[in-house]
Formats: sequence, structure tokens, C-alpha cells
Amino acid sequence: MSDTDQADNALDAAARRLDRAIGALEARFAAGKLSGVRGDPDLFDRDRAELAAQLEAARAREKALEAVAAEASAALGRAAAEVRSALKAEA
Repeated sequence: MSDTDQADNALDAAARRLDRAIGALEARFAAGKLSGVRGDPDLFDRDRAELAAQLEAARAREKALEAVAAEASAALGRAAAEVRSALKAEA
């Protein structure tokens, strides 16, 4: 068995364990056996809303960074063109 096959088998086993753990956790949530679940039925909705807000903020930061990177790239391109022009003028 190759290293890749062993890694795939280990990954498959880990995924199965994770699936079982998630199933057990979901069952406990459904039964109301986890702390906070019985006292606050809207907990998941608020968590989901908070995560959605965080994701939206991260996407906005990503777009801003992309814009800044594009501006920096354009400025670098202009500077490189100026250097090439200056070098040609000297030659």
C-alpha cells in the first residue's frame, strides 16, 4: 500500500469519526441535553446571524484589499515603465 493510499485511508477514517461525532452532537442538541440549548432556543439563529455578519465583513475587507492591491500593482507597473524609459533615454 502506498503512502498516498495510507493517507487516504487515514483521512477516510477521520472523516467517518467526525461524521459520527457530529451525529452524536446533533442528537444531543435535538434532545436538549447541551447546556444553553433548553434555556435559549434562538441561540443557533443568533450564532448563524453573527457568523453571517462576520463573513460579510471579511468579504468587504477582502474587496478593499483587492482594490488596494490593484492600485499598487498599477503604480508598480507605471514605475517600471518609467525606469525602462529612463534607461532607454540614457542609452
